[in-house]
Amino acid sequence: MTQMMKAVQLHEFGGPEVLHYQDIPRPIAEAGEVLVRVHAASINPPDLYLRDGYRALPPVWQPSPVFPLILGTDISGEVAAIGDEVAGFNVGDAVYAMVRFPQDLMKGSGAYAEYVRVPAHELALKPQGIDHVQAAGAPMSLLTAWQFLIDPGHDEPNPFQSFQHEPVPLDGKTILVNGAGGGVGHLAVQIAKWKGAHVIAVASGKHEALLGNLGADEFIDYTKASAETVAQDIDLVIDAVGGRHMARFLSVIKRGGSLFLVNPLGFTGHTAAASRGISVSSAQVRSSGRQLAQAGHLLDNGIIRVVVDSTYPLADASAAHQRASRGSIQGKIVLNNL
Repeated sequence: MTQMMKAVQLHEFGGPEVLHYQDIPRPIAEAGEVLVRVHAASINPPDLYLRDGYRALPPVWQPSPVFPLILGTDISGEVAAIGDEVAGFNVGDAVYAMVRFPQDLMKGSGAYAEYVRVPAHELALKPQGIDHVQAAGAPMSLLTAWQFLIDPGHDEPNPFQSFQHEPVPLDGKTILVNGAGGGVGHLAVQIAKWKGAHVIAVASGKHEALLGNLGADEFIDYTKASAETVAQDIDLVIDAVGGRHMARFLSVIKRGGSLFLVNPLGFTGHTAAASRGISVSSAQVRSSGRQLAQAGHLLDNGIIRVVVDSTYPLADASAAHQRASRGSIQGKIVLNNL
């Protein structure tokens, strides 16, 4: 008899209302995979883009998936079964992962469900010092900040540029984080501070107290003053927001400094950057159990922490996406499936 589970499925592209909580067959772990009972899953921007059909992309880049599909990449849960050719995990282990990203970018990685198959090399033991909700909020945002600032962790071709992304030394440098209140931004602030940087956080005023508690040395409320009119002599800007105006940060970066773009689409300042001696770089975040294990020690010891904006039951994924669409998110939105 086929075992069943609950999952949030997408049968067509559209708004949050196209997410449906349904019964479907439970997956089976294949060779090299682990079946995880999902206790929590977090929402990331690619989930929203895929739900909407990536309409902002050129038509040639837009997905042609086979429906139904299950959104989501970030999970924390418990090992339920282990496939062949897997070592290092046992049934009952608490684990977390970013599942099949970016290889399943356009078809959904299956995290919005009670169970998900995870390649063993993408999985890490959950830090014991945090709960499943916090752990589920970590993977994509944490790996993005880690791979931009500490170690790319792979030599796969970079889809955004012809050269590999390379982090820069942070100790003693002045780092500006734009979008510091969001998922990637609040972790980038903490990682930069851990590595010895002087950190300037840019966000709306509601985030000021939190970011101060997370270690930011200075705060710029962008609703009151544009960062480029306040900051100066910056060694590195990491822009976790994107949009049409990313080039504005070039005016505050030192000659020889760097601009890191989490979402580089639409950046038009390469010529201006070159004339100022500023390197511009981006990277595609990739799943890595090894890096989650490394960064997990920082979560375990409280050196960095995941801020949770809000939680919703898995059955209310549509409401969680509505919350995400309203913006001004502080940290991460998490689907709780405990």
